[in-house]
Amino acid sequence: MDNYDDIINLPHYEPKHHPRMSMWNRAAQFAPFAALTGYDDAIKESARLVENQTNMADDYNMYEESHF
Repeated sequence: MDNYDDIINLPHYEPKHHPRMSMWNRAAQFAPFAALTGYDDAIKESARLVENQTNMADDYNMYEESHF
């Protein structure tokens, strides 16, 4: 931590010429947006496919256990 010893205990910067942004406005600034149309649907479809594969693997394992 030798690199930051000179600044680690300094007080937090407070702007002098403009008020701080409200928590509400700050949250809105970083809120998610739909930059990629259809991305959420693609993620949900991928999750559905993986879930189906998991279910099929479980079914296969149960079949193997009961037949051998």
